[in-house]
Amino acid sequence: MEQRTLSDGGAGLGVSTLCLGTMYFGTTVDEQRAFAVLDRFIEAGGTFIDTANTYSFWVPGGTGVESEALLGRWLASRRVRDRVVLATKVGALPDPPGAAWPEHAEGLSHDVVRTQAVASMRRLGTDHLDVYYAHIEDRRTSLDDTVATFASLVTDGLVRVTGCSNHAAWRLATARQIARAAGLPGFTCVQQRHTYLRPRPGAEFGSNPHISAELLDYAREEPDLTVLGYSVLLSGAYTRPDRPLPEQYDHPDSHRRLAVLADVAKELGATPNQVVLAWLLRSDPPVLPVLGVSSVSQLDECLGALELELDDELQRRLDDAA
Repeated sequence: MEQRTLSDGGAGLGVSTLCLGTMYFGTTVDEQRAFAVLDRFIEAGGTFIDTANTYSFWVPGGTGVESEALLGRWLASRRVRDRVVLATKVGALPDPPGAAWPEHAEGLSHDVVRTQAVASMRRLGTDHLDVYYAHIEDRRTSLDDTVATFASLVTDGLVRVTGCSNHAAWRLATARQIARAAGLPGFTCVQQRHTYLRPRPGAEFGSNPHISAELLDYAREEPDLTVLGYSVLLSGAYTRPDRPLPEQYDHPDSHRRLAVLADVAKELGATPNQVVLAWLLRSDPPVLPVLGVSSVSQLDECLGALELELDDELQRRLDDAA
């Protein structure tokens, strides 16, 4: 699988172009199926694996430790830690457990970030995290403090690359300016909700917003910033008639774009899912998809996107559909 480089202030950290998300591993995706997907991903050349200390607290019986704990068992049984780039997140876990969310998210204070980093490493069975994200915004903690705390994890050798998820473009830009002014390692990854369809104007996503035009514009001007997208396949809505479009995307613009997507997929002999993934990878700026799959067959379909050749004309047709 082709590799991309995440900036870490040095030679960079190589990752696979597709990132495997593990949100439901250990809860709705049982261990046997999760291990099979992980094994296939590694076999296909994948290296980049994404989790969080919250996955999946909202599932009945879930507490948030399930995904990291499962990954730790898989890494120990397969002995592939040196072949894997591990990304996890902090800041969104309800505190106390069961409290209203996101009003009572744990936040990004120094104590929370440092304590949870150690807890994540323990569950994952590793002595360092490759990528560590501020999961959602915490307006109670100053950006200066957040930047300093994440930077301290890098300088202490506990984390290689830091990033943020679900942050406004101005918050990301300000955090990076603070780091530069202080000579500290700053956020070089941003993970945001993103897909081929555009949400209707005014659509609400709560604490998990769709990527903004401002953030994409900012990323184009920042060569050391890598953009990742989650929920890229809309939980199967592109290909499964039993999965309607999320209401935020169900508007006339989407139906026009879906028609163009279907035409391009037919011309290429591909599935709409594969075209969406190829479009993201070829976009400006390029977006690394975080795959949310629950079976080997779903993963294999996604891997097929790497074989697609979107030329300039096809990319333009997809971009300009409206």
